[in-house]
Amino acid sequence: MAEIIQRDGTWAFDGSTVRITPGRHRSVPLFRQTYGEIAVPLEAVSGVVYEPERKRGRLRMRLREGADPLLQATGGRLPEAADPYRLTVDADRSGVAEYVAEEIRQSLLLDQIPTEPTKAYLLPGPPVPVSVRSSDGTVSFDGTQVRIDWADTSDRVKRATGPRIIGVGELVQVEWLPNSGYEDGFLRFVTRETVFSKLPAERDPYALDLWGSVRRDLLTALVAAAVTARLPHPSTRPGTEYTDRDRATATVPRQSADHHDVLLRRLRELGELHRDGVLTDEEFATTKAAVLRSF
Repeated sequence: MAEIIQRDGTWAFDGSTVRITPGRHRSVPLFRQTYGEIAVPLEAVSGVVYEPERKRGRLRMRLREGADPLLQATGGRLPEAADPYRLTVDADRSGVAEYVAEEIRQSLLLDQIPTEPTKAYLLPGPPVPVSVRSSDGTVSFDGTQVRIDWADTSDRVKRATGPRIIGVGELVQVEWLPNSGYEDGFLRFVTRETVFSKLPAERDPYALDLWGSVRRDLLTALVAAAVTARLPHPSTRPGTEYTDRDRATATVPRQSADHHDVLLRRLRELGELHRDGVLTDEEFATTKAAVLRSF
């Protein structure tokens, strides 16, 4: 077994799997600690390098495109420090880091692991259920549906629509952009009915606007990855390009009597908010359309 133990975490390679365990030191980002241990099968790896520096070096693992739902969901936009496939190595352990990297590279050659994109996810993604409280609300995923409960600080149009519940079967894709601290991020759930929506994240009832704690908002990537892992793999599903015919033939699924009652109640509530002057004409129209789309 090839193993390196550092304050930043541990990499252990047994010839078939690289087991990555994040460190518990306060310098290790919350995202990596929350994501936890990752077992990376050798067939998911495209390469590994050690980058030496004067005080500390870095081990970096590259995965094959399409192998990991986390990388698919985040699109390479995770901050470097939060990257679970990166390990900071003290200078006096550079020899061990080189040894671990070489052992993985040799196994890739011996097992003739291809480097082209995969046709299925080779890692499972985060376990479910998973729930994250962000600046715009709490998003939860139980493996079959996404639920968003808005915060008191959310846009009033979002709060007026009530909790958002989206089944996996309704989803086309998940879009995620981190909150950088200088620019807001978002977590958007794209359905067939909302794929052409142009609403900004702060007013989109299918999106969380990430504007608060960078450290906390980054955890929404866990939900993005968990949902992505349960959507069709990119190699087997069409893209998100839709024709005019798609738009014309898109329909809202038939709902049960209970859902119908909820719909009527929501519409009545919106009507009362409009009559009381809480919602403007434009906000009422937008919110009403969002409620109808959700049903």
